[in-house]
Amino acid sequence: MSTGTFATIKRGLALSPELRPGLGGTIALAVVQMAGRVAVPIAVQQGIDHGIRGAGGPDIQYVVAVVAVTFVALMVSTLAGYLMTRRLFTVSETALGGLRSRTFRHIHDLSMLHQQSERRGTMVSRVTSDVDQISQFLQTGGVQLLLASGQLLVSTIVMFVYSWQLTIVVLLAFGPSVAIIRLFQKRLASVYAAVRERTGVMLGAVAESVVGALVIRAYGVAGRTEKRLDTSISRLQSAQQRALRTSVTSFSSGEIGAGLALAGVVVVGVLIGEDGGLSVGRLTAFLFLVTLFIQPVQIATDMLNEAQNAVAGWRRVLDVLDLSPDVADPDDVGVALPVGPLSVRFDHVSFRYPGGPPSNHPAATLERTKGPLVLHDVDLEIPARTKVAVVGETGSGKTTFAKLLTRLMDPAEGDVLLSGTPLTSVRFSSLRSRVVMVPQDGFLFDATVAENIRFAEPSLTDEQLEAAFRELGLSDWLAGLPNGLETPVGERGEALSVGERQLVALVRAYVADPDLLVLDEATSAVDPATEVRLQHALDTVTRGRTTVAIAHRLSTAQSADEVLVVDAGRVVQRGPHSELVNQEGSIYAKLYASWLEQTR
Repeated sequence: MSTGTFATIKRGLALSPELRPGLGGTIALAVVQMAGRVAVPIAVQQGIDHGIRGAGGPDIQYVVAVVAVTFVALMVSTLAGYLMTRRLFTVSETALGGLRSRTFRHIHDLSMLHQQSERRGTMVSRVTSDVDQISQFLQTGGVQLLLASGQLLVSTIVMFVYSWQLTIVVLLAFGPSVAIIRLFQKRLASVYAAVRERTGVMLGAVAESVVGALVIRAYGVAGRTEKRLDTSISRLQSAQQRALRTSVTSFSSGEIGAGLALAGVVVVGVLIGEDGGLSVGRLTAFLFLVTLFIQPVQIATDMLNEAQNAVAGWRRVLDVLDLSPDVADPDDVGVALPVGPLSVRFDHVSFRYPGGPPSNHPAATLERTKGPLVLHDVDLEIPARTKVAVVGETGSGKTTFAKLLTRLMDPAEGDVLLSGTPLTSVRFSSLRSRVVMVPQDGFLFDATVAENIRFAEPSLTDEQLEAAFRELGLSDWLAGLPNGLETPVGERGEALSVGERQLVALVRAYVADPDLLVLDEATSAVDPATEVRLQHALDTVTRGRTTVAIAHRLSTAQSADEVLVVDAGRVVQRGPHSELVNQEGSIYAKLYASWLEQTR
């Protein structure tokens, strides 16, 4: 294998420490099994030379003794092989389960920018199919390669003991095959990397087609979706066929070497003859040994495609693990947020997404590889227990404001502080327990209503959950569900309406009892009756705590203590609704007039 392949395997094994315990015992069992495999050639040689062709004529008792000893050796070898395979299966599953968990946790720790830069299906394939490919190789190809390597070594040593001349013939016969295999090494690595990559693309296309089934049907684009999926499947098939052709070529070279080796041993063995010290038993045993030698070579070439496929999967997993989260948890060196109500401070904060042309903003000096500023020098303070609505047109920077406030992303310039503490120095355990964000889609897990709410506080009893619904004025809604708290919400909460998902999300936020609540417009895209419920619940949830609401409906702004108006990444207005709405010609006045027109 190439240096790059060995380096990948070395790093992969380092990230799977569970593989190391008991490795010595596994190798010892493999050695016992390998030693048993050469018992047959040795028994053949002994049986022919000293039993059948003995000096005093055939010695049947000697042959029976040899057969008995060989049988015992084979039984021991078989038992050792069983124990070795069992240990390897158990250890590899434990190790790769750990690798899968570490990869998942690392993906989860990556920032929103990292996760948005790659297809979700591709990310999922790193944790699923790529690790599965490594597991399959370790449990099948890995076992065979381990045994094949030992068998190759042991059979070569015994062949040298029987006839160094014939051993050289065998090695020379396989010389060209080894050269061909090494020649195809880099090619195999490349084609199997393409296979793993296209597997991820195909899984992403499948997942997208399933999740977006409703939209696909609604717009009648099933044909185009199927064509797109067929294209990804076809590209994966083409990549697999290229990999298979390369692998078959490599395997065929081993077949040629095997034929040359057997022919060479027969010809040279006959020429040497007994006069050259090569008995019939030794020549026959040598032919058995050549078969034992050939088998590992053929297995090695056959397993090479699986090895490269596994290494390609390992590289993809390592590529993810090599990504350093740009929003990192300070953990032990971090601090906890101060006790009590939280105030908010944006200290000259600017933010840009990667990519895109340079900004025209005169204060920004950006490199060509960096995107334009989404937020420009935001400098403001929100007192504790204040309810603030952030309004603006689509793309103005409202959601970015919320993500920076909850540290889903970090600013490019400036600092975000809560009660005077920079967010970058706050431990995630403290931040997530004191700051809660309710996203616009009200995402729910595929579980019951109760289980979804307990994600915020696992220790809550059913009575406490019912009390939370009652305090938010939602008891009648809960009673109307088929099974109350035990009602399944479906995948992504799709068994509930958009408004109902928001109700559950608000209860979840309420029981978390945060000091800072960030809402991405909980009342958007819901019917009037549900909006009344939501608004009543919101009044209770936000009471007495600092609240920042991304407002799409300006009814939210009307009830806020203060309104922040964001336009093109800048905070251009600030003040109570009653004051801003009367500033003729202002952005807020225009937004409010437009909203009133749409609600009539």
